[in-house]
Amino acid sequence: MKKSAITVAVLFIHLVIVGCTPGNTRIDEEMGGLSHDQKGPSPADVYVKMAVAYLQQGKIGVALAKVKRGLELDSTSANAHNVIALIYERLSETGLAEEHYRQALELDSHDPYIRNAYGSFLCTQKKYKDANQHFMAALRNALYPTPEVALTNAGICSERQGDHEQAETYYRQALRANSKFPTALQRMAKISLQKKNYLSARGYLQRYIEVGRHTAETLWLGIRIERELGDLDTLASYELLLRAKFPDSEEMRLFEESNKK
Repeated sequence: MKKSAITVAVLFIHLVIVGCTPGNTRIDEEMGGLSHDQKGPSPADVYVKMAVAYLQQGKIGVALAKVKRGLELDSTSANAHNVIALIYERLSETGLAEEHYRQALELDSHDPYIRNAYGSFLCTQKKYKDANQHFMAALRNALYPTPEVALTNAGICSERQGDHEQAETYYRQALRANSKFPTALQRMAKISLQKKNYLSARGYLQRYIEVGRHTAETLWLGIRIERELGDLDTLASYELLLRAKFPDSEEMRLFEESNKK
């Protein structure tokens, strides 16, 4: 099954689920890949692509209107149901999101992008076992071009359950599939810090910086790593970036509190 080059930049979420970040990295990198249905092109396709473009621009209302029009033209488009489910999820309309994810799967149960997106959604709903089943189903598709995304989402979901060892296993598998996948590198840096493997944590974070953009979370992570390793110059550079770019963040508050101890 061929895939379109278009992806939906979703919600941190699902980090790269990215609320854990499954939720709000959710993972931006892929969550809504579009497939060409086995039945061939659909009259809904052009509206689905427009919805994706508007969603990437943050114009959620316009995106919703476009994909609804697509479903009016073809209610059997798995792509349209997947994208509208992602939009409803962002709007916290979980009932409607669930309904459309299920319809998407009924229409194309082999699509790994739909499996991954639905798995991320289920993880945010704390349905961890069901979520993992969908991640594994995505990974069983030999034509799935980005297994690192489903593996990283599975890792984030494992972390949410408190199973850090399983999470680390998934992240390492994700990095074997794609050694430059930013979310997996960030998660491994965090796990390494928690395990007091400070040099390893620094290494993962440095690899992340080579391919990803700093967030408040990665800067706070870097500060804690360099405190342990005693590199005050690098620590100071992370602090300056945190103050300049994310002055009102939770991480900035945590940094300020940590300086009072």
